[in-house]
Amino acid sequence: MSTTEPNQPKRALSLGVIFLTLYIDLVGFSIIFPLGPDLLKHYLAVDGQAGLLGWFLGHINAVASHLGNETHLPEVLFGGVISSLFSILQFIFAPFWGTLSDKRGRRPILLLTVAGTALSYLLWVVSGSFWLFLVARLVAGAFGGNLSVATAAVADVTTRAERSKAMGIVGAAFGLGLVTGPMIGAFTAHINLLEIFPRAGLAAWGINPFSVPALLSLAMSVVNLVWIYRRFNETRPPEMRIVPVETRLRNPLRAILNLSDARIRGVNLVAFVYSIAFVAMEASLVFLSAERFGYTAKQNGLLMGFLGVCSIITQGYIVRKMLVSTPETRVLGMGLVASCIGLLLIGFAPAPAWLYAGVGLLALGSGLVNPSTSGLISLYAGANEQGRVLGIFRSLGSLSRAITPITAGIVFWTLGAKAVFIGAAVLAAGAWIAGTRLPQPEK
Repeated sequence: MSTTEPNQPKRALSLGVIFLTLYIDLVGFSIIFPLGPDLLKHYLAVDGQAGLLGWFLGHINAVASHLGNETHLPEVLFGGVISSLFSILQFIFAPFWGTLSDKRGRRPILLLTVAGTALSYLLWVVSGSFWLFLVARLVAGAFGGNLSVATAAVADVTTRAERSKAMGIVGAAFGLGLVTGPMIGAFTAHINLLEIFPRAGLAAWGINPFSVPALLSLAMSVVNLVWIYRRFNETRPPEMRIVPVETRLRNPLRAILNLSDARIRGVNLVAFVYSIAFVAMEASLVFLSAERFGYTAKQNGLLMGFLGVCSIITQGYIVRKMLVSTPETRVLGMGLVASCIGLLLIGFAPAPAWLYAGVGLLALGSGLVNPSTSGLISLYAGANEQGRVLGIFRSLGSLSRAITPITAGIVFWTLGAKAVFIGAAVLAAGAWIAGTRLPQPEK
C-alpha cells in the first residue's frame, strides 16, 4: 500500500463546513446525556410496564438486582443502553460511509447522511411512544457514521505537513459538541410544549416533553444541510474515485482485523484503548463529584463545561502550535502520560480543586492524543483510501462508546469511583506503551 501523496496545496474548502458537520453530530449524540432518568419516567408513564419498554426495564432491573445495587444502577444502565445502541450503529456504518465517500465523493454522502440525521430528529420530535423514540435513536446512529466522511474531507484539503494540525479542528468540534449538547438537553428539557399549549392536541401528533431539544437539533441539521449544499465544494475529484473498494456492509471487526498496514493497526489499538479510558471518565465523572463533593446538576454542568473548554483550547490552538515542530508520535506520548496522571488525580481527588486539576490535565492529554492519532492514521494511509481507513478508525471510537458507559456504570456502583479511574489510568498507560512502537511518518 502506497502512502505517497503529492505535497501540494489541496482544493480550497472552508474547514468551517466540516467543523459544523462534526459539531452537530456530537450535539445529537450528547444532547440526550442529561435526559436519561426523565426519559425513563416519561415513557414508563406513557407505555407502562408492558410492551418493549417493560421488557427492556425488566432485564435492566434484573441485572441491577444481581449486581447488588437497585438504587441508581437501573437509571445508569438505561441511559447507557440507549447511548450504546446509537454508538453500535455508528460502529457498523462508519466504515461503510467512509468507503462509499471514497467511491462516490464526500459531498453527496455528507448530504445524504446529514439528511438522515435530520430525519432522526424529526422522528424524535413525534416520539410519543418508546418504540418510536428507539427507532429515532437507531436512525441517528446509522447516519451519524458521517464523522468518517467529514474527517476524510479534512485529509483531502490539507497537505501531509499540515494534516495533523488540521485534525485539531475535528477534536475541537468533538469538545464543543460534548459541552453544548448536554447543556442544550438540560436547559430545554423543562420546556414542555404539551404544557405550554394544553388545548392544541399536540399529544395526538406524538409531541412529547422532549420535543423542544429534538426540534432544536432538527433545525441545526437543516441549516447544516443547506450550508453543505451551497458551500461544500467536492474535495475528492472524479479521477481519485476509481478505486477497487467494496462498499457493502460487512462485519466491521473483520474490516479492522484485515487492515494490512501494521502501523494503522497499531494506531487503532492505541486510540481504541485510550477511548475506553476517556469514555469511562465521561460516564463516571458526574457521579463521582456528586457522591464525593455533593455537586448539584448546575455544579456538574460547570465541571463538564470546564472539561470541554480546556479540550477546545488544547485541540483548537495548543496542539496546532505544537505540531509545527513536534512529531505526532511525541505529541501522542505526551498526551497519554498527561491523561494517565489526570485520571489518577480525579480518582483520588480529596477536594474540588484537585478534581478540577485532574480534569484540566486530562483535557490537555486528550487534546494532544486525538489530533495526533487521527493525523497518524491519515498519514499512514494512502490517498485513495482515506475514507475507508478513517471510517474504521471512527468505528472503533464508536465501539468504545457502545461498551464503556454500561461497564463503567456497573464498576462505579459496585466497586466504587476509585476502581473506575484506576482502571482508566491503567488503560491509558497501556496505550502509551503501545504508542512507543509507532514510527513517525514521512511528510
